Amino acid sequence: MASRIEHRATFPASVADVVAAQSDDAALRARLAEIGGPNAALESHEVDGDQVRYTLVQGVPADKLPSVAQKFVSGDLVVRREHTFSGGTGSIRAQVDGVPGQITGTVSIEEDGDGARQVTRGEVTVRIPLVGGKLEGLIAEQVTTLLEREAEFTTSWLARR
Repeated sequence: MASRIEHRATFPASVADVVAAQSDDAALRARLAEIGGPNAALESHEVDGDQVRYTLVQGVPADKLPSVAQKFVSGDLVVRREHTFSGGTGSIRAQVDGVPGQITGTVSIEEDGDGARQVTRGEVTVRIPLVGGKLEGLIAEQVTTLLEREAEFTTSWLARR
């Protein structure tokens, strides 16, 4: 059974500005430099009209992992995230190296008064008998924390523009 993720954030900017702050090449590189972890990289970035596709690689140091996760991952945790945005909607698919399972989700960014509201929904599935559910919960918690940090980065990025 999958663990669900839901995260909401508001920004003092237009939908177009928020999408740009979350999918522009320079913004992504700056975000990875600030919160991407070891060996973080923008692996690919493609723009075709109003559609943007990119792949991020992020790391979590082994010593920062919960002890139950350390039993299943040797060394640092490496997460590969594939994003697609078209206008204010997007999809996310992530894979944690060495962990049988995935993270999938959707993102919607809509006008909200004088700014924009982002809603991210997803689920974590880990296919390891007996401990998969526990790992799903831990991963969902870590993803939610990451989404909060990314929202904070987006807010500061927008303020600097």
